[in-house]
Amino acid sequence: MLNRQSVMESSRASEKKKLKRKEILEKKKAADQLLKVASAQIDHLTSFPSFCYFNKNGLCLRLESGRGDKLSNCTKQQIQKLLKANMMGPYGSEWAVEEKVKRREMVAPEARYIFVYWNANEMMDNAFTPLLGFLHFRFTLEEEIPVLYLYELQLDSSVQGKGLGKFLMQLVELIAQENRMGAVVLTVQKSNSLAMKFYISKLRYVVSSISPSRVDPLVGVEKNYEILCKTFDHEAKAILEDC
Repeated sequence: MLNRQSVMESSRASEKKKLKRKEILEKKKAADQLLKVASAQIDHLTSFPSFCYFNKNGLCLRLESGRGDKLSNCTKQQIQKLLKANMMGPYGSEWAVEEKVKRREMVAPEARYIFVYWNANEMMDNAFTPLLGFLHFRFTLEEEIPVLYLYELQLDSSVQGKGLGKFLMQLVELIAQENRMGAVVLTVQKSNSLAMKFYISKLRYVVSSISPSRVDPLVGVEKNYEILCKTFDHEAKAILEDC
């Protein structure tokens, strides 16, 4: 009798494991499909026509979409110039190495962009149009949660402090939610106090449970960055915020 009971219990345990594995595989398959569909979209601005232009505080700007493997040489140079102007200070002596990393990230096929230009209708089509800012984001998994990971939000000094950054972040969050991402995740240098204040105080982002300082405070002290997030559902919050 005991042996039969043990066999039955073992069988039930085995069945539970199979069901659990099936559940995990189905969940992963669904997440991968979400990422595939999100990444396949050619222009993420088409769903948000009111975000194609920014007219406020003396700025008259237009937004355009792009992807990493379709960048022109001119656009690459402008991205690099803006990155250097904004990030060389926060990175300090690490910038030389980090710049090479960012150049590789910049042209990745999975990189998605929103570019910001002056909205000057009188300009000739072939005229040089300076890049005033850009978003670089990707759709990926963090702790098995589909997220929009914001790699870069960079603005030229001439358009900073006029509400454009908040406008672009609202767009990022809308894109994430439309594509059923569980969160927006981003990385900020600890030394970039203005960016930290912008994301945490103004936009209500929080230090994520996957940030080094929360994974292991002793290791976190040695790291020069924090990972922040804003979640949109209970599962993402439980995993990316509360763990």
